[in-house]
Amino acid sequence: MAKSKKSWSLAEAKSRLSEVIRQAERQGPQTVTRHGRTAALVVAAEDWNRRRQRRVNLAEFFARSPLRGSGIKIERIKDRPRDIDL
Repeated sequence: MAKSKKSWSLAEAKSRLSEVIRQAERQGPQTVTRHGRTAALVVAAEDWNRRRQRRVNLAEFFARSPLRGSGIKIERIKDRPRDIDL
């Protein structure tokens, strides 16, 4: 098996696409560069789908908080805004 790699030139990635995909599946995202600059990332479909799953919204996040119902009191500071010279 070829040495594990994370970065590929565009020409190399084109000629060895199967290996690039295999590495993405086994070792994580693979970078493809063009003229020395990052042009693309090859990511395994399983990783991509997992990252695209909807995360909970802010209200759901707070509703699931372990601090909910803990009795913690948070007070808002009632200072006036600072004066700004315009």
